[in-house]
Amino acid sequence: MNSSCYTCRRRHVECQMVRPPCKKCEKAGLECLLKRPLRWVEGATFRGTATNSPIESAFQVRPSTPRHVGSKSPDKSLHETDLVDYSSEITTSKGISWHVGIYEGFLRTPFNLDDPTLKGLDEGSRYYLNYYSRCVCKLFVMFDSQHNPLRQLIPAAIAHPVLLTSVVALAARHRANATQTFEQIQAADHPRVSKPCYDAALYKYRAIKGLSQALNDGTGSSLDVVISSAFLLIFLDLFESGSDKWNVHVEGVKKLIAALQVPTMSRDLGTTMEGMRDFAMQQIYLIDTLGTTFTRPGLLVNPGSHQPSTSLQMSVDKAYLGCPEQFVGALRSFSAARDCLAKPGRLDRVDAYLLLQTMKDSLESTQSFNCHAWAAGLEPSRSSLIQPTQSIQMLKDLGQAYKSGTLIYGWRVCDVFTGDSTPLDDIVDELISTVAALRSNEALFKCILWPLFVAGLESRHPCQRQLVGDCLRRFWFETKCINVINAEKILQRFWAQPEQGPSLGPNWIFSMGHIEGDWLLI
Repeated sequence: MNSSCYTCRRRHVECQMVRPPCKKCEKAGLECLLKRPLRWVEGATFRGTATNSPIESAFQVRPSTPRHVGSKSPDKSLHETDLVDYSSEITTSKGISWHVGIYEGFLRTPFNLDDPTLKGLDEGSRYYLNYYSRCVCKLFVMFDSQHNPLRQLIPAAIAHPVLLTSVVALAARHRANATQTFEQIQAADHPRVSKPCYDAALYKYRAIKGLSQALNDGTGSSLDVVISSAFLLIFLDLFESGSDKWNVHVEGVKKLIAALQVPTMSRDLGTTMEGMRDFAMQQIYLIDTLGTTFTRPGLLVNPGSHQPSTSLQMSVDKAYLGCPEQFVGALRSFSAARDCLAKPGRLDRVDAYLLLQTMKDSLESTQSFNCHAWAAGLEPSRSSLIQPTQSIQMLKDLGQAYKSGTLIYGWRVCDVFTGDSTPLDDIVDELISTVAALRSNEALFKCILWPLFVAGLESRHPCQRQLVGDCLRRFWFETKCINVINAEKILQRFWAQPEQGPSLGPNWIFSMGHIEGDWLLI
């Protein structure tokens, strides 16, 4: 049974792991684990450790004594079993040893549903807080660690109902999605009524209602709490569709950030909220910029206008997608040019020349960008969960994926302007190869839906489209975001169209925003 997945070996069932998930796990409705997931193991202690409040201590991710294989977390499901992978060990400079297996960064929260700090919460909220910490927080940072700003938000959620409802809605929706396969979610007639589905809808309603009351009535929630709650609803839309109200939430968060002149923070939760505010301000700029690329021109108000005062590049355990900052600036210029081209009337000669020159400058700066130097210069995770040389190569591939995707997008905008159809086969081939290389890394693979979708739009050969389709299914396996299923449906529609010359042509630059919604494909 050497080719069997870990889940089947645990169940004493033989399977053939052709692609995840295997057929046996898919049929049984279980998460198909290739190897034992990571379990943090307690190493040497050291002096000078700061004392946390009871709530922070209960939810802080930290090394803990390994439990015996087979011990269960409260909901007893197999994929939430605490296990140890002794395949490799890394010791940090502070003397803490980590056992690192295939699921690098898969962290556990050492608390149970009966923890006294959760006494004031109902059973459902306690369950979903646990689930949020273990299964959701890791999805929206490059590498998970004890510094994950989404997990550090839990104490604030316990103290603020408006934030709690957003956290619980996010967890419940992911829990509901996790019970379905890629094909089951695609099936229109598949029954979707379940307890987690009901919980997700209920808490989403409460979250939106709470936000409305906090904004209109001044219910006592600080602006930082409201921003965090609204920001989480963007991620909720990725779990639900990727084309619902994400743009409304983005615009709302942008306005709240603009109004955040003098932040008011609780003394106990000040550090937590400050970290989350920085994370939200950094990532909303990135989401705003990437979201504009696949929407109707002019949908978002001044996309990218609320640029953070500090660099976009955070440490890898506090950043979401890892797109290099220079590419974000280039995509902003390309999207702005596309919007100008979409306006009625013709540009005068001077404006047209300046616009074309700006796009060419952005293309040249993108082409000359050194992804290896960028990866080597990133602030590493303070948890040191991965080896430096391995980390740099993986991050270089991530940067290269965004570089290729940005070049393709920029050239297609230029093609609309000039009337050409630039052959981009070499860039597409490079992007496809980079995506294939990133499939072996769960942490970074979940960051590349945007360049993966661009690759799909430009793929002509059946083998390329097959690889893109397999990657989309793998992305679902890793994230349970329904926006990736909608991405696959869009690509199938594009691939069914008659071929137009050497590629699908630049038409997708404009047509993407008119296919049953405005898409956030990240």
